[in-house]
Order: sequence, then structure tokens, then C-alpha cells
Amino acid sequence: MTGERVHRTSHSIEVAAPAGVVYGLISDAVRWPLLLPSTVHVERLEFDGTNERLRMWATAGSQVRSWISTRVQDPRTRCVQFCQQHLQAPVRTMNGTWVVEERPGGSSLLTLLHDFTVHGDRAEDVAWAERALGVNSPAELGSLRSLAERWTRFDELVLSFEDAVAIDAPVEPVYDFLYRVGDWPRRIPHVSRLELTEDTPGVQVVTMDTLTADGLVTTASLRLCFPHAGRIVYKQTVTPALMQAHTGEWNVLHGEHGVMAVAQHSVLLREEAVRRVLGPDADLAQARRHVREALGRNSTATLHLARRHAESVTGPR
Repeated sequence: MTGERVHRTSHSIEVAAPAGVVYGLISDAVRWPLLLPSTVHVERLEFDGTNERLRMWATAGSQVRSWISTRVQDPRTRCVQFCQQHLQAPVRTMNGTWVVEERPGGSSLLTLLHDFTVHGDRAEDVAWAERALGVNSPAELGSLRSLAERWTRFDELVLSFEDAVAIDAPVEPVYDFLYRVGDWPRRIPHVSRLELTEDTPGVQVVTMDTLTADGLVTTASLRLCFPHAGRIVYKQTVTPALMQAHTGEWNVLHGEHGVMAVAQHSVLLREEAVRRVLGPDADLAQARRHVREALGRNSTATLHLARRHAESVTGPR
């Protein structure tokens, strides 16, 4: 017995969408980085259709925290129970439930319940956890409501794509070019300014000014770097006007004649900005093309520069 007291929070929101639609967003946690503002990255480790094990990264205040979450999905009752493991101090335990209740007229009530303990039950640590939940939970519920209420257009609002460049070089110099983002202003012409913080190795906080066809755009990103996998995943926390959310990955993969460097993007469009940015006659189809071309152009240019760098430092093979 540890003696720590269990603290509980409850947050709810009315959603003008069918309960099945809302539950679908809750159950698909792998897409949460694109849907929920505090979630940075999710990797599904195990899933048998009911029991699920996830590795999750999310912001809590100004920090990026990671944990393992086990979940039990029950589509019949539209509940998802979760238990977080391997938590970072001061939180000792964190459990909860997502509950979707059907309402008359085709609407829903979405509730997020948490119960948690902190090491030693210190009042300041309890207050910190309650503040984090008090910020993140309403923000998550609000995002889910906004998306669920646009469910008939959801497929038009979301797009995912990738571009790839073959490189005649080992993985290491290619990954090194993509990892050393602080060097990009002098290596990549479309990056004019960049600020980098890496207080925790492999967790990068980046603010960047990028030259685009629309002019100078300032973005901010959280990047998680996995050198042994040749992989960098990121989420933009400050996005261009047309994007409500933007996540992506840089992957350096072994190929038959060297490596394949791949840039992946997933975007949630900001529907209300389409006509303001692209003109009064613009629609979602035009916005999708515009974003695809703009992101693809810059990320492909970065991959070609990574190729040139890697092939120059390793020489002919």
C-alpha cells in the first residue's frame, strides 16, 4: 500500500454527430496526432481487435511526455478504457475511460474520465496534474467535436501522401542531414531562419521560417528522433493558414542499391481558411492540390539536398 490518494476528473461535451462516428474517432488512436492538439505521436504495439497496447507521446504543459497505454475497446457500449504505464514523475498512475452516449435526434455526449495518483501525494504535484488534465481534456474534446460534426466531409479534409528519393549512400549520412535541423538555414535555400531546442536527446523543438510560393511562413514543430530506425517523426504545433494540423515523418530505408529517403505527410485542412487564402471561388479540392504541391515541393527539395550531401561525403560506391 502506498497511501497515495486517488484523484478524479471528468470532462464532457455535447456533439451534434452520431455516436458511432464519435466512437470511431476515439477508437482510432493512431490518428490522434492529427486530430488532438496535445498528442504528438502514437505507435500501435499490439492489437487483437479488443485489447490494444500503444506507445504515446504528448505535451503536458511545456513538456513532451511518453508512456505505454493499454486500452480495452468495447464498440457495443461505445467505451474505451485505458491504463497508462511507465509514467514520468510526478504522476504515479493514470487510468480512465472514454464514454460515448447516444442522444435523441442523432447527437451524442462524449465524456472523458481520469483517475490518477502522484508520488507522495504532494499538493503541488496534484495541482500540476489537474492543470494539465484541465487544459488537455477540454481541448481534446473540442477537437473531437469539431471533427465529428464535419464527418460527412472528413475524407475531403484529410490527406496523406509521400515522396521518395533514391540515394547511393549509407543510411547514416542521410539521417544525419535530416537530424541536424539546426544546420538547415545554411544547407537548405527555402529555410531562412530556425531556432532549435533539444533539452532531451532526440526530442527537438523547432521554430522555422520557410520560403514558399505564398511567401514567408513561420511554423513550429516537435520532432522525435529515432536514429537506430533512421526515422524522425514530427508534429507542427504552429501551422500554415490552410492547415489545422500537420504531422509527418522522415524515413531512411535500406534499398537494393543504397537507401530510399521518404518524406511522409498527413494534413487536416482548415476549412474556414480556404477561400480567405486561395480566393472566393476556391474549394476543398483546390486546397488539397495546393497543400500537396507546396509540401511536396519543399520536402522533395530537402531530400535531394540530403542525397547530394550523403553522396558527397561517402564518395562513389
